[in-house]
Amino acid sequence: MSNRQQDGDIANADLAREGVVRIEWAEREMPVLRGIRERFNADKPLAGVKILACLHVTTETANLVLALKDGGADIRLCASNPLSTQDDVAAAMRHAYDVPTWAISGESTETYSRHLAEAISFGPNITVDDGADLVALLHTDRRDLLTNIIGGTEETTTGITRDKALENEGNLQFPIIGVNDASTKHFFDNRYGTGQSTLDGIIRATNILIAGKTVVVCGYGWCGKGVAMRAQGLGANVIVTEIQPVPALEAVMDGYRVMPIEAAAAIGDIFVTVTGNRDVITTDAFTHMKDGAILANSGHFDVEVDVKSLRGMAESVRNLRPFVEEYVMPDGRGLVVLAEGRAVNLGAAEGHPASVMDMSFANQALAVEYLVNQHQSLENLIYPVPSEIDNEIAMLKLTSMGVSIDRLSEQQEEYLSSWQAGTE
Repeated sequence: MSNRQQDGDIANADLAREGVVRIEWAEREMPVLRGIRERFNADKPLAGVKILACLHVTTETANLVLALKDGGADIRLCASNPLSTQDDVAAAMRHAYDVPTWAISGESTETYSRHLAEAISFGPNITVDDGADLVALLHTDRRDLLTNIIGGTEETTTGITRDKALENEGNLQFPIIGVNDASTKHFFDNRYGTGQSTLDGIIRATNILIAGKTVVVCGYGWCGKGVAMRAQGLGANVIVTEIQPVPALEAVMDGYRVMPIEAAAAIGDIFVTVTGNRDVITTDAFTHMKDGAILANSGHFDVEVDVKSLRGMAESVRNLRPFVEEYVMPDGRGLVVLAEGRAVNLGAAEGHPASVMDMSFANQALAVEYLVNQHQSLENLIYPVPSEIDNEIAMLKLTSMGVSIDRLSEQQEEYLSSWQAGTE
């Protein structure tokens, strides 16, 4: 293997200094991870453990990777999405912090696949995944490396869906901790992080006024809730599309209009997909959309908006602004796609705020430590983040914000553990 392949592949080493400054800026907003990193640096609980992190290469991710490195891990980093890499961060990780890194903003699908293949070749013990591409690679082309794996963690709804499919088939070959399902992850990262960063990406790309627009949010999970809430807060009229009755009912009770995408297509000004599924907005919807409709995806993979079919329908495509493409239909309508249909919050902006990722990446760090200590007792299943870790992170975050909470008295604890106590 060449030296370049061993050390990584980045766009521009000269950006390293700028990346360091931005990584340090993000660290100011990540007090929980900072405390974990300090303990890791002192105790070295990950000494000798080989970790491959396949994540969005951002300033926040850098701080997670550095925490794991300070814990003693031999760590590599590669991008989990071709359009989400911040090149200055990638340069800093490789040249300032000596972490082999494979990540180039806007890299082709072929380069992305090559990067995964090169990064994984050192034989990791633990995978830290964002979308399950590492898990998929290990279960297909690199099954020879499975004997090295003691466990993995997964950051996203999309990734857990893929991992569960493996588990349901009986083919999952190592235990995975579903970090995405931790309360201190999806309640805050998915809702507040995705909500703010998605609107940030749309606004940065287009510079449009959200107030008065009709925003169609496809999917009302925690990410969809966040997008709808933030769009409404900016003055938008929000429509929700759903396939599940319970979240659809919840959206109605939250004050939003709910209807099928076919009905929403003719009404919406801005469409945002956050489902974790594919083919959410397709040809039928494109046919009914108004001139100037904007399509954005905030799911992990670029399959939620069927851009390929849209390209086939269009007579021409032109770039209007960075990350903004207009597809001109035969009838003259122009439909606008942001960030190539990839995650708009990372493709056209900087992703989630660091203070939100502080909790998500604290979960990742502590889940990795848990796997190192407990992997021998775990089966090849998907496990939740242990409740004690979830509660510890929440308490650390509250403390960092200067917030204190009540504690149960002995009498209250006794009452809650008794079946005999009742009306007095």
